[in-house]
Amino acid sequence: MEVKLLSDCLSRTTKINENNMNMEDLKRSSLVEMETKEENDTERKGNPTPELTTYGGIKLGWIQGVLIPCLLNIWGVMLFLRISWIVAQAGVALTILIVLLSALVCVLTTLSLSAICTNGQVQGGGVYYLVSRSLGAEFGASVGIIFACANSVAASMNTIGFCESLNELLKSNGLKIIDNDVNDIRLVGTIALLMMCLICAVGMDWETKTQNFLITVIVVAIAAYVTGAFIGPTSGVQQAQGFVGINLETAAINIWPDFRHSDGVNHNFFTVFAMFFPAVTGVQAGANICGDLKDPATAIPKGTFLALAISFTSYLAMSVLCGTGALRDASGNLQDLVNNKLDSCKPNCLYGLHNNYSIMQLMSLSSSFIYAGCWAATLSTALTNLLSVPRLIQALGVDRIYPGLIFFAKPYGKHGEPYRGYVLTFLVSLLFLLIANLNTIAPLITNFYLASYALINFCTFHAAFIKPISWRPSFKYYNTWLSFVGFVLCIAIMVVVSWVTALATLFVFIALYLLVLYRNPEGVDWGSSTEAHRYMELVWALVQASRPTHSTQSGQSAQAAHSARSYRPQLLLLAGRPPARAQLLHLAHLITKVGSFVVVADITESPLSYTEKTSRKQIGESWLRSRKIRGFYTLLDGFSFESGVRALIQSAGLGKLAPNIMLIGYKSNWMKDQPDSLRSYVRVIQLAFEHHLALAVYRASSEALRRRANKIVLRAREAAASPLARPQADIMNADSNLDISNTEGEKDDKTQLTNYGMEDMTKSLILKESNVSQTQLKSPSAEISLNTYNFEQPLLSDNENDSLDAWWLYDDGGLNILLPYIIARHKTKIPLRIFALAKAGLQITDAENRMRDLLNKFRIDYSSLTMVQGINKIPTQPSIDFFASLVQPVMRNESNECFITEAELDVHRAKTYRQLRLRELLLENSIDASLVVITLPMPRKGAVSPALYMAWLEVLSRDLPPVLFVRGNDSSVLSA
Repeated sequence: MEVKLLSDCLSRTTKINENNMNMEDLKRSSLVEMETKEENDTERKGNPTPELTTYGGIKLGWIQGVLIPCLLNIWGVMLFLRISWIVAQAGVALTILIVLLSALVCVLTTLSLSAICTNGQVQGGGVYYLVSRSLGAEFGASVGIIFACANSVAASMNTIGFCESLNELLKSNGLKIIDNDVNDIRLVGTIALLMMCLICAVGMDWETKTQNFLITVIVVAIAAYVTGAFIGPTSGVQQAQGFVGINLETAAINIWPDFRHSDGVNHNFFTVFAMFFPAVTGVQAGANICGDLKDPATAIPKGTFLALAISFTSYLAMSVLCGTGALRDASGNLQDLVNNKLDSCKPNCLYGLHNNYSIMQLMSLSSSFIYAGCWAATLSTALTNLLSVPRLIQALGVDRIYPGLIFFAKPYGKHGEPYRGYVLTFLVSLLFLLIANLNTIAPLITNFYLASYALINFCTFHAAFIKPISWRPSFKYYNTWLSFVGFVLCIAIMVVVSWVTALATLFVFIALYLLVLYRNPEGVDWGSSTEAHRYMELVWALVQASRPTHSTQSGQSAQAAHSARSYRPQLLLLAGRPPARAQLLHLAHLITKVGSFVVVADITESPLSYTEKTSRKQIGESWLRSRKIRGFYTLLDGFSFESGVRALIQSAGLGKLAPNIMLIGYKSNWMKDQPDSLRSYVRVIQLAFEHHLALAVYRASSEALRRRANKIVLRAREAAASPLARPQADIMNADSNLDISNTEGEKDDKTQLTNYGMEDMTKSLILKESNVSQTQLKSPSAEISLNTYNFEQPLLSDNENDSLDAWWLYDDGGLNILLPYIIARHKTKIPLRIFALAKAGLQITDAENRMRDLLNKFRIDYSSLTMVQGINKIPTQPSIDFFASLVQPVMRNESNECFITEAELDVHRAKTYRQLRLRELLLENSIDASLVVITLPMPRKGAVSPALYMAWLEVLSRDLPPVLFVRGNDSSVLSA
């Protein structure tokens, strides 16, 4: 047998090789396919998810995709236009410190970035994708927007640098376009920005070719500068303008800082750092286009670290050469050179490191190399920034995080280029370009970049600290605490550089974060470390909550030792399919609004397939979510009703988050249903008490609903008759297919709960909004039928004419008072009326005062208190006759113990009379209430037959408004 299997396997492999089949054709069948014995070709070949869908664009290696973009981004405007000014302000020593501090931030961030990039498959979206998949959509989207803004402004800054250099060239040759100042910058910058956006929009292949040319020009320019610095000045004019050649005397003069006032700012170490830091914000350039890389996990660490090493070495070298080869101040006068008084012009010198941004042209072999290098550096950095922003916007739009960005995410062409995103990027960059001042823009974006880097470091720290199972980066050279140091360092520098800008950045970040949190977009369950942290906290909280907080006496259960102050009603709702029990779910929602939850149970006797169960769960969970019900839907198949309830009682919930109240609907067809079904229903009630659960049974009889519907019509007529009435369409909606005129429900062969829910819930109940027609409004005598009543209408309304009546007949721990108080609390206008039995031998006034004191002690707000007397009186003859006719159809059949016998009636005659007398009091006092909450009689096991017990419940609820029977488990739920 084994030989045959091996032979079959080898022959199958040979056939695959011969036909050159795709390995995805060998994808194993799913559980559903194995179960249904059906294999769909589409499923077998596998449909890629939208997230993994890529366009057929060019894919780049680590040199073209990471190393060169990073170098171009780091070698930006500061390299040729501001590094000399930074040396003049900070001196050689502090400039080296600034470069090293920037390098430290970048290295720590790159370590964190490499860990994130190598932890799973990386898609397009750059920093947004990395952060959102690591920390969650809230963090990722927020930092993504900030980063997109920073890159857009950086593109403006570098374009301004290009224009500034061009202006210097024109000025040196006596030329100008408009004014050789800001207007020239705005004009030339707009044209340059538009051209670069067009180059990026053409596609990655054109942008890559452009980058190769630009990187060559920059390298040649750097080489020309270094060579020229070592050769030294070749004329007296160069010396007079401050280039004196590399020597120790100049190095000694320039070693220490000389901070001065410039552009309205009194500079210090951190203001100069803020000017320099945007020069090194290119470490993310490879990650920005990670979707266009062949192997992002390998390319990003390798290319980024090499780019850091090359670029920071060049910055250090050029800083030292500037500080050792040029003076801070020079007059440009040859006579001053002869007299050794080049700095006599201070503070109005025109040349030198402090005063001439173009001194590097002076030190180079030829100024042409520096101009070309400056233009290449600025334009290449701007090009890289402009390339990354639209893709980041596209990723945000595809994930539908911010609705306003969806429009800009549309892909075009075979490469999926986000042309609309390029238009948006151009407009944002143009807005900042019009400022036309490099020194104003540079500090502005420093905080944005630092905030982005802080989040990248925090992502790695958080994931490494929480250690979710999915955190398995192939890059092993990161460290948890180094990432944390990087996070703290970025935040500290942000605050020190400009606490105002830091606060503004924080405000923007929090606003964007809260927006995503509030919207809670669907389909963003990415397994982030935030979710893992939340899960771990939840598990820890559950474990801690399940531990006893104090010692209990021997023999006491944990439930008896709990504090009434921490009590929350946690419901186990036997509702079946949620759409069939809308009003029952609404009642559960009112009870659990206090910060609790409901477990909605659906028990079906027939076993269901995996597909059927999945579909049913999705419908149930979606129904709960759409109505904002805080609960969980659970489905049990292959269980009888009684055994399913027993299993749920014993297993539902975790620790102290287990249900403590079971809520079920009233069994309306108990007189005509099968005896086993009736026995099972009463047995479920007994099971709740046996397992120390409180119990609530809800009944909304057809007569009660009809009366309430007529009240709605009456109010609608009154509103329509009023001269201030709103249009009829505003009072109620149009049509309804709801029809519950037939009181007998059909039994669903899929579920045992059909007849255990709200009364008369049949298949004909189509849950749509109810309506009162114009004819019914105009007809004063017409009585509304139940087909106009909506079961999804609120159980209670904020109408002062409604009332909630609580009948506190027995002390069951206070649940009979707490639940109506909770329900009424969410309806501020509805009055809570309390009815209580007066103890025998007490004056009615004394009994009422005692009850008031008790309610005040428990801080229960109520509108009225009535002490009921005469509960022990003999009921009237009509009531006795009513009961006799009620139980006549269910008198005992000798072959079945479910029904009533004459002997049983005699034994329980006093209790029966008590229920009948209570019915009379209910009809007398609560016939107009919106909801009546009353203590549930106890079903003594073996003492009362199921039919007699149901007859008592029928007596207490028939012809009454919706009734909620409640019985606590004798544990106190009210705290003083």
